[in-house]
Amino acid sequence: MKEKKQIRLTSAEIAQLWAQYLSDSASQCILLYFLEKVEDEEIKPIIEYAAQLSSRHIQEIANILTEEKHTLPQGFKVEDDVNLTAPRLYSDTYVLQFIHQMSKIGLTSYAASLSSTVRKDITDYYKSCLVDTMTLFEMSKDTLLTKGIYVRSPYFPNLDHVDLVEKQSFIWDFFGEKRPLTAIEVSNLYANAQRNALGIATLTGFSQVAKSKDVTQFFINGIEIAKKHVQLFSEKLAESDIPIAVSWAAEVTNVTSHVFSEKLMMFYVATLNAIGVGFYGTGIAQSPRIDLGVMYNKMSVQVQLYSEDGANIMIENKWLEQPPLASDRKELANKNNQS
Repeated sequence: MKEKKQIRLTSAEIAQLWAQYLSDSASQCILLYFLEKVEDEEIKPIIEYAAQLSSRHIQEIANILTEEKHTLPQGFKVEDDVNLTAPRLYSDTYVLQFIHQMSKIGLTSYAASLSSTVRKDITDYYKSCLVDTMTLFEMSKDTLLTKGIYVRSPYFPNLDHVDLVEKQSFIWDFFGEKRPLTAIEVSNLYANAQRNALGIATLTGFSQVAKSKDVTQFFINGIEIAKKHVQLFSEKLAESDIPIAVSWAAEVTNVTSHVFSEKLMMFYVATLNAIGVGFYGTGIAQSPRIDLGVMYNKMSVQVQLYSEDGANIMIENKWLEQPPLASDRKELANKNNQS
C-alpha cells in the first residue's frame, strides 16, 4: 500500500506555531521562576501544571517544525533568560492572578489557532491545547474562589421583560446624556481594567529589575499608560454607578536584583501590547455607544505607538526575532540577473 504523503503546513499554521513556540519558551522561564519561589501549597500544583504545559508545547511544536524541515525560533532559555536563585519579585497572589489571566488569553488564542488549521495533526494539537488550558483555567479559577480573591464582573438586576431600541441616541448621543451601559459594554470595560491593573503590577516588577536606562524608562512609560487606561475605564463604569477597585501593585516586592533578562521582559510586554490592542478591538466591535468606540480607538493608537518604541529598543539590541516571511520574488529575480 502506498504511504500517504504529509500535506505541507500552510502559512497560517506556520505563523501560529512559530508565535506559540516563542510565547511558551518565555512562559516556561517565568513559570519555573515562580515555581522556585512559591510558598502557598495550594498554588504550587497550578504553577507546576502550567510549566508542564509550556514544556510539552515547546517539544511538540519543535517536533512538527523539525519534521517539516523548518528552523526553530531561538526563543528563550532558562539558563540565559531567568535567574532562578533571585529573590521573590511577586507574591503568590499575583502569580495565581497571572496564571488565571494567561489561561483566559490562551483559550482565546488557541481557539483562533484551531480555526486556521487544515492538517489533522495540527488540528488535533490545538484541540489538546484547548482542553489542557481549560483545565488550567478551572484550576486557577477554583483556587481564586476558594481563597476569596476572585474578582467578579458586576452583577445586573434580574431581567423581567424585553425592550426594543427606539431612539438613535442609544448609539449616537455623543455629547448629551449617555444611556446606561449594556452588559457586554460593562463586561469589556471591567475585563480591560483588570488586565491593565495586572499589567501595572507586572511592569512595576520589570522596571525594578531592568538594568538599562532606556528599558527601565520604557516600562515606567507603560505603567503610566496602563494607569490612565484603568482610570478611563473606571470613569465610564462610574457613569452607570458601577464601582471598580482593582489593584495588584501591593503584590510586588522591593527586589531590584537581576531576575529576568531584558530580552524576555521586552518580549513579554510586546506580547501584552498586541493582546491588549486585540481586546480593545473587541471592545469597539461590541460597544454600540459611539463614545466608547472613540475611547478604545484612542487607546489602541496609544498602545501601538508605545509598542513601536518597544520594537525600536528590541531591534537596537538584536532581541527581536523576525517571523517567517513570504518570498521576496523581486529580490530573487534581481539575484538571478546578477549571476
